[in-house]
Amino acid sequence: MNPFLLSEGELILRVDEASRMDWDVEVDVLVVGCGGCGLLAGLAAAQRGAQVLVVEKEASAGGNTSLSQGMFPAAGSKFQRQAGVDDSPEQMAEDILAKNHHQSDPELTLHVARQSGTVIDWLWESEGIKLDLVTNFLYPGHSRHRIHAPRTTKGTWLVDRLLEAAARHDNLDIAYAATGRRLIARRSDSAVLGAEVDISGVGLNRARAAKTILALNGFGANKEMVAEYIPEMAEALYFGHEGNSGEGLLWGRALGAELLNMGAYQAHGSVAHPQGTLLSWAAISLGGYQVNRDGKRFVNESHGYSEHALDVLAQEGQTAVEIFDQEIYNEIHEFEDFKQCLQMGAVKRFETIEALALGFGLDPAGLARTHALLQRSARGEAEDPLGRTGLTRPLKSPYYGVRVTGAIFHTQGGLRIDKQARVIRTDGTPVPNLYAGGGAAVGFSGAGVDGYLSANGLLAALTLGKIAGEEAAREVSEKDK
Repeated sequence: MNPFLLSEGELILRVDEASRMDWDVEVDVLVVGCGGCGLLAGLAAAQRGAQVLVVEKEASAGGNTSLSQGMFPAAGSKFQRQAGVDDSPEQMAEDILAKNHHQSDPELTLHVARQSGTVIDWLWESEGIKLDLVTNFLYPGHSRHRIHAPRTTKGTWLVDRLLEAAARHDNLDIAYAATGRRLIARRSDSAVLGAEVDISGVGLNRARAAKTILALNGFGANKEMVAEYIPEMAEALYFGHEGNSGEGLLWGRALGAELLNMGAYQAHGSVAHPQGTLLSWAAISLGGYQVNRDGKRFVNESHGYSEHALDVLAQEGQTAVEIFDQEIYNEIHEFEDFKQCLQMGAVKRFETIEALALGFGLDPAGLARTHALLQRSARGEAEDPLGRTGLTRPLKSPYYGVRVTGAIFHTQGGLRIDKQARVIRTDGTPVPNLYAGGGAAVGFSGAGVDGYLSANGLLAALTLGKIAGEEAAREVSEKDK
């Protein structure tokens, strides 16, 4: 079923009074979606005493978080302080706004930056989940070392730890293969009262909730919505979770919510081709480079891996070859994504640049010239012709190459929210009882592909999930007093 084609009645069940409904389950907080955002929302609400139900339409948890590298940017965490990193939420917000051309809400951006460090500390101190600070290189666009990630750099590790934490809370239940079909809203004011959930093997259930949190991702798997809002990526490889079909955004819109920056998305210009597995951007950050079939570099690779996808797709055959050396190989060989590239045979080893050119069908003379120019720049003998800075050493034999392409990972446009993660209508008022985070809420990447700052996806998922869960539980608690 394509939710983009559903009518308003198929998206929202409008009723006069909740008391006249037959409900199958009643909870304080209903969370739709069980990726990083949903799990953070559920944990935060449960910690505050709310009875929480998380529903996930897939057979297992994770969503896009499980496909990510688990990287989360945070300013002011205890791990930053221990490492002596001079950072602040204000500096982090400046970096985000500089990258997205000041196209995200500045107050909300700063608020999320201020909350980011508390997410890292809270995960460690309350649930024993440690995300280590990455200090061996800076990710594109970040002026400080603030990326925190699992040592495996794999989102599945984070999801597994969050599920273990959820299992320790008796007031938090998760239902799998449970698809949200419609939100249930009061006819008079569109206040959300719960949702219809189709549970595999059980049937349609009506879940009543004092507060509902949309923790679904965006619409990357919905080809019609991508063609409508992101036409330049309509035919590109989709590298995200297949469950991201956009119903959360459509539910919100049907209730009068405002949709913002729907043309924004995160892409990646370093997906091994044809294997379809991610080659860590760390290979570029540590000094690697990319060339086309003529053996020529085609852009300054350090501008950002999201917009770089379009540069790769613009090359002949929509591919490039990524080149790095043994020292870089040694730095990244324990990354889970890179291990998958190795297992699938995507990484090729050569003793000389000439041999690498022949191995990938590149123009040998063109690659030799390109490599020589880059080596001169890395030795400080000349400026890089494409303006790349930060190269600290020339590459040394043996060399490694991987054929790569560009792909769309997840969308960044979504429902307008406020600092409490409440969904906001086009008239500026909140939709009663409805919150959103992750890919269901508008992200912090501005209006297009070039506004994505490394790890913006999990910044929105984890931080907004925690905010939504805490705020929903707080409101329930205050109402009960």
